[in-house]
Amino acid sequence: HVQLVESGGGSVQAGGSLRLSCVASGYTSRPDCMGWFRQAPGKEREGVVTIWTNSGITTYAASVEGRFTTSLDNAKNTVYLQMNSLKPDDTAMYYCAARKGVWCGQPAYSYEYKGQGTQVTVS
Repeated sequence: HVQLVESGGGSVQAGGSLRLSCVASGYTSRPDCMGWFRQAPGKEREGVVTIWTNSGITTYAASVEGRFTTSLDNAKNTVYLQMNSLKPDDTAMYYCAARKGVWCGQPAYSYEYKGQGTQVTVS
């Protein structure tokens, strides 16, 4: 059973940066897909980014393209989300997600494994 634990959230001023981390454990073979999604109060879930763990191919939401970067450290079973030039609209709970499968094109919020989330607040 895959477990995902996020960390790194916090409060920052607009224009600032944060780096989120997600440590994956409990699997016998590495998930094929990992990603991040977010949800703000009263809003729909929004896929932020997906990454194919074998190839490193990433897909970003238009709202974060050019500001957010995801990366993998396979030795540490960790995926990162570097968030720069943060805006108040980025305020949300951020979740890490993972799935096994041959296709990673779905939004991260549809993946079967999800973490508990970490809060990001931008003022």
